Amino acid sequence: MKIDVAVETEVSRSPRARQLAAMFDVPDAPHQRQEWTFDAPLEERPWKVGLIVGPSGAGKTTILRNAFGKERRLTWKTPSVIDAFDPTLGMNDVATACQAVGFNTIPAWLRPYEVLSTGERFRVHMARLLGEAQPDTTIVVDEFTSVVDRQVAQIGAYAVAKHVRKRDDGVRFVAATCHYDVIDWLQPDWVIEPATRTFTWRSVQPRPRLDVSVSAVPYSAWELFAPFHYLTASLHKAARCFCLFVNGQPTTFAGALHRPHPKTKTIMALSRVVTLPDWQGLGLAFVLHDELGAAYKAIGYRLHTYPAHPAFINAADRSPRWALRQKPGYRSGGGFNTGPHAAISHRGNVRGESAEWRHGSRPCAVFSYEGEAMDRETALCVLGPNLPARLRGAS
Repeated sequence: MKIDVAVETEVSRSPRARQLAAMFDVPDAPHQRQEWTFDAPLEERPWKVGLIVGPSGAGKTTILRNAFGKERRLTWKTPSVIDAFDPTLGMNDVATACQAVGFNTIPAWLRPYEVLSTGERFRVHMARLLGEAQPDTTIVVDEFTSVVDRQVAQIGAYAVAKHVRKRDDGVRFVAATCHYDVIDWLQPDWVIEPATRTFTWRSVQPRPRLDVSVSAVPYSAWELFAPFHYLTASLHKAARCFCLFVNGQPTTFAGALHRPHPKTKTIMALSRVVTLPDWQGLGLAFVLHDELGAAYKAIGYRLHTYPAHPAFINAADRSPRWALRQKPGYRSGGGFNTGPHAAISHRGNVRGESAEWRHGSRPCAVFSYEGEAMDRETALCVLGPNLPARLRGAS
């Protein structure tokens, strides 16, 4: 592919323009012309994600439009953002697109676009572009991440690229931005820099590592996370509370409750797992799940989780560390329905229809942690100094 773009504009001859030219000794020419000519051999190898990056005025938008087309403009004149999605998409498709980009605060799905935060607008905008993309098309985004906090930008870039790379329908993604910090998170297959007229193939690398730790926290920590839980802001007073920290910042919360059972007294249940909106899209909740499962296993307890959120059900189902104990069903009131919408595949895995929603009910499953245990000393540190004696002496 040859990038050969020229933009020519007529120079104003107004009195003010002539005055400006005289002030700064601007050459008296009737036209201004900008040109970009260089090779971009995109046909040489398959690719999924591309990035055009450079300072403002370098020609990013011009090259993006000429080589890949204009960005699709979206409208949001609906009572809620999910109502704005293509009506031919099922709710499961809409949910998948939102979850793929880290837009996981479900109450926000029911709000109109104009009341969302800047970060939420960015994520749901990307969710629509991804969810509504037709097979074998290229999604084009100009000014990618330009209006959001850089932490949100980096995590959002990672989530978008991860989703695009998983697709097998020929969809590709190309963005233009002035922010070089997204490169390590988006991990594009190639980069174009208009300022230097260069094209570079890249090898995809893992995203930057995060400094993560898990520890017990006071019950009061729930106040930070409660507004973002997708079902309720309540938490049982007996819950033991834990946070996952990234670079010292609290990002993800989970409660754990002793689960009464007629045959055993060594079951703990996860409750109220929440990741703050700015950190959604990295899978931190599942890291916290695994750490707590390994810690409780070290002291002789089995950790169960009872996910209703479709993303949690599907993630637990894919994980080798979690075993499905009760297939997904619909809990409504006190009953548990495992009818046709709670289908299981031939290998016991969750099929997509189990994540569909119905008014007045929610899909639930039961998983137990079956992965490796951490060493007991580390587990006692993770579970906290106030661990009850019945837990410390379980093993």
